[in-house]
Amino acid sequence: MTTTFPRSTPSALGTDARGITAFLDALESTPDVEPHSIVLLRHGRVAAEGWWAPYAADRVHLLYSLSKSFTAAAVGIAVREGLVDLDATVLSCFPELDADVTDERSRRIRVRHLLAMASGHRKETLQRAEATDPEDLVRGFLLTPPDEEPGTVFAYNQPCTYTLAAIVRRASGESLVDYLRPRLLDPLGIDDLAWKRDDTGAELGFSGAYAPTAAVAALGQLYLQRGVWDGQRILDEDWVDAATSTQVDNPHEENADWRQGYGFQFWMARHGFRGDGAYGQFCVVLPEQDVVLALTGQSLDMQAVLDAAWQHLLPAIAPQDGDGGAAGTAAGVDADPGLEARLASLGLPPVQGGRLADAVAGAYESDGVLEGLRLESDAEGWRLTVDVDGGLLSVPVGQGAWSVEGPLAASGATGPDGTVEVVVRFVETPHAARLRLDPTAGTATGEWTTQPLHDGPLTLRRPVD
Repeated sequence: MTTTFPRSTPSALGTDARGITAFLDALESTPDVEPHSIVLLRHGRVAAEGWWAPYAADRVHLLYSLSKSFTAAAVGIAVREGLVDLDATVLSCFPELDADVTDERSRRIRVRHLLAMASGHRKETLQRAEATDPEDLVRGFLLTPPDEEPGTVFAYNQPCTYTLAAIVRRASGESLVDYLRPRLLDPLGIDDLAWKRDDTGAELGFSGAYAPTAAVAALGQLYLQRGVWDGQRILDEDWVDAATSTQVDNPHEENADWRQGYGFQFWMARHGFRGDGAYGQFCVVLPEQDVVLALTGQSLDMQAVLDAAWQHLLPAIAPQDGDGGAAGTAAGVDADPGLEARLASLGLPPVQGGRLADAVAGAYESDGVLEGLRLESDAEGWRLTVDVDGGLLSVPVGQGAWSVEGPLAASGATGPDGTVEVVVRFVETPHAARLRLDPTAGTATGEWTTQPLHDGPLTLRRPVD
C-alpha cells in the first residue's frame, strides 16, 4: 500500500523510458494540445513526473470537471459512514422541498442516479435549473422534470454533482473540504485543495476544485488500491467496484473514450477508467498495468491526449507478469537518464521576437475588453498593468523567458512590424490571455487562448479558504 510516492526509474518499474519520451513528444507537437504537468505512477512509485514551466509542482491547478471525482469520493466516504444511502431518493435528503416537487420522475431520482449522470434528463440542465431558481440550484434541478425514467439514460449534467455535494454537506454538517480533510485529504497527504464556491457559500462540486497534480495522482492510486491507503480502508470495496464500472451506457458520445460507459463520476475508457476535466485535466487509472497517469493542461483536443497515451505510453509498460520487455533491456535502462533530463527541463516556449524598448512603453487604449492598460519599465524590468473587473491586474513581463509573480506569469516581445505581443498565463488554471499592443496607434487588443468557464481575470486563482 502507498502513503507517499517513492521515486524510481522507468526501467526499474517495467516501463520503457523511450515510450514516455515519445508520449511527451506527442503532447508537445499535437495541435490543440498543451501540457502543463505529468505524474506517472507504477506500482505506487513515480516512474516519471514533470511540469512545463512556468507551471510547477508546488502549485495547484484548476481541475474543472475532474473535481467531480473528488466529490464522488466524499459521497463514498459518507456511504461508508452510514450518512448517505445510495438508494434513498434525492428528495428525501431535502424534505423541505417535498411540497414543491410534484413531478413523479423527479421524486424517483435516487442518489445513485446522480452519481451515474442518469437523472433521467436527456441533456444538461444547469441553465434551466438556474433559471427556475436562481438562489437554490438543488430546488431548481428537482423542479426540472426528467425526460425519461431515472436510471435509464445518460446525460452529463452539472446539477447532479452539485446536488451530491449538497447531500454530503447536509448529512455531515460540514463543508465539502472540511468533511474531506481528515477522511481523504490528510491520509493521502494532500495538503492543498481549495474549492470555488457559489453565491450561497457552497462548493460547486461539479467543478472549481484546485489541487496539485500529485493530489490527482493520489486519488487515482486510492482507487487503484481498491479504497485502501496505508492499511486503512477509506472507501468500501463495493463502492470502488461500482464507481469504476459502467452504471449507464453512453454510446452516443462523440469521442471513442467518452462512449465506453459511465460509473460514479468516472468515465470508462478503452483502457481502464478515468476522471477528467475541461482543457485536459486527467486522472487515468489502468488496473491491468498497475498504473496511474495524472495530467494537467490547456488542451482543446482531449481525445488526442488519450490517443497519444494509448499509442506511445501503453506499449511501453511491460505486463505485470512479464519479464520487463523492452524496459528491462540495456537500451531501456540507458534511456532512463535522457528522460530524467528531459523531464527536468520541460517548459512552454516564451513569446519570441525582439527586445522591448523604451518606444513601446506607455498607456494603450483598449478594444473594450481591456481598460487602463500600461506597459512600463523600471530598474526591475518590464511590467504590464490592466484594469479588469473593477480591479488591477499587474504582472512582470519576461523577455525570452517567463516572469512569474503570484498566480500570474507573462512573456513578451516586439514583432517585426513593431507591435508588441504579451502572453499572460494564469498559472493556477489552464488559461492564458494573448495581448497585442500597437505603439504607433496606442491601441491594444486581447483574447483568451481558451475561454474560462466560470471565472474572470481577477478570480482565476486558488480560492481563499
